[in-house]
Amino acid sequence: VQLQASGGGLVQAGGSLRLSCVPSGSMFSINTMAWYRQAPGKQREMVAAINVGGSTNYAPSVKGRFTISRDNAKNTVYLQMNNLKPEDTAVYYCNADRVDIGTLKRIDYWGQGTQVTVSS
Repeated sequence: VQLQASGGGLVQAGGSLRLSCVPSGSMFSINTMAWYRQAPGKQREMVAAINVGGSTNYAPSVKGRFTISRDNAKNTVYLQMNNLKPEDTAVYYCNADRVDIGTLKRIDYWGQGTQVTVSS
């Protein structure tokens, strides 16, 4: 099972985009869903996360501008990005995790990434 991210594109500074991430197949017992991003020459960083109960957390650089939400029934996660800045330019990846009850190991699912480019 993989995650399929979409919604990226080219936008001017101050604009908005909404990213979506849906699973390609059935997923069960998903705990946290999150968005990461990776800019050229930089390490991948977590942008926002949401747990199954709806609690959220954001990187300081996006707090107040980005909003993460999820549909638990569909295991779908969204990222509403407002007031975009050139420094938000990156490939955005979605992530979901669960714990395998048999082995107690964490299992991660990743999307293929969607490019977000913000022009100044």
